[in-house]
Amino acid sequence: MTLRRKIAQKLKEWKATPNHNPLVIKGCRQCGKTYSVIEFAKDNYAHYVYVNFFSNTDFSMAFNDMDVDKMVMYLSAILKDKADFVPYQTCIILDEIQECPKARTALKFFKLDGRYDVICTGSLLGISGYRSEPVSIPVGYETNLTMYPLDFEEFLWANGVDNPIIDVVKRSIDNVTPVPEVIHNRLYDLMLQYIVVGGMPAAVVEFVTSHNMNRVSDIQRDIVSGYRDDMIKYAPKEFKSRICECFDSIPAQLAKENKKFQYSLVARRGTAEKFDGCIQWIEDAGVICRCKNLTITELPLAGNVLQGVFKVYMADIGLLTSMLEDETAVDILAGSLYGYKGAIFENLIADFFHKAGRKLYYFRKDSGLEIDFVTRIGSECVAIECKASSGNAKSLKTLLKHPEKYHVNRGIKFGNYNVGLADATLTLPLYACPFLLRQPPEV
Repeated sequence: MTLRRKIAQKLKEWKATPNHNPLVIKGCRQCGKTYSVIEFAKDNYAHYVYVNFFSNTDFSMAFNDMDVDKMVMYLSAILKDKADFVPYQTCIILDEIQECPKARTALKFFKLDGRYDVICTGSLLGISGYRSEPVSIPVGYETNLTMYPLDFEEFLWANGVDNPIIDVVKRSIDNVTPVPEVIHNRLYDLMLQYIVVGGMPAAVVEFVTSHNMNRVSDIQRDIVSGYRDDMIKYAPKEFKSRICECFDSIPAQLAKENKKFQYSLVARRGTAEKFDGCIQWIEDAGVICRCKNLTITELPLAGNVLQGVFKVYMADIGLLTSMLEDETAVDILAGSLYGYKGAIFENLIADFFHKAGRKLYYFRKDSGLEIDFVTRIGSECVAIECKASSGNAKSLKTLLKHPEKYHVNRGIKFGNYNVGLADATLTLPLYACPFLLRQPPEV
């Protein structure tokens, strides 16, 4: 089956931009970069040339000279009848460009030449320790775009839920009116399925075509295993085992009542000095997202970060589920997760935020006051609570009672309920979060 991806529209906008730069698409492994780019090139160019540096190291020889004609000559010699370089009608796809730093440098010269559109993809671009040789990045001559696994809306599309139904949810949010019960129940069920399946394209396709959860789990675990292989293969030597330890500790980190990442849970006598670079490496690879604590709930949020205090979530909720016990998927679908449900739902909201391209923040004080997420919507600082069960959200009420102290006038509570108002707080079903975030925050 063909998955409908939002990046297709972004690619069209890039191509329609006059005098556009070569495009570099970053993202975690197996999130669909290559497939999306090839489909776009097929539909929008008379010709396209596909170069994969990972599968054929000979391609790197074509970039020893930065003359475009010579690069094209060498590529055509290697590709033979698979290449048709027609000026102004051809898109050159450079896949896994992190394997050939010289090709990244060559983007400047393709831009200056102007005869060919170039789209690059890379999974480990910018990862510390990936390449020891210096790389000349063509600043000003490339456009960067980050791609994520399928978000919840794309997952809905894959499952036959199209825009008219989604528009009902958006209107309900805007008008603060309940989502019709039939739609509400359907989307809540799909949300539980999304928690299990996540957004990795191979897992989604398997789920939609077969609904065989054993096969879905096998695909997810292969992906997680591939991530571990990357950590061992590409990380700096002194980080290799530590990175895997940090990664494997994530489910236990989220199980704590205070979900602040603790290095002592990674290893005995673990410290920030020993492990913080490891967390950064995994984050740069697009596998996790970090949620940073704030000193105060006040705009601008990035200017009020408490350094060194953060929570860690998996960037894709389905991969977190796959790291838990085999029976977890059944428990989630049956709604019987008990204590760990809070961690699952928090990571779900983090997944929504991350795939919307938003940075994650939370607020916690030693007194015990804690707000799960803090974000900017329009010109407001908004406090967000995620409830796995019915709760009174004491911390959120405290913030709203003292706007002069906390600078928060609006609160949102996500949980297993419909759209409504409770004690001046907007209540939303968990599945509504991506649609609340559909507009980017003002700067």
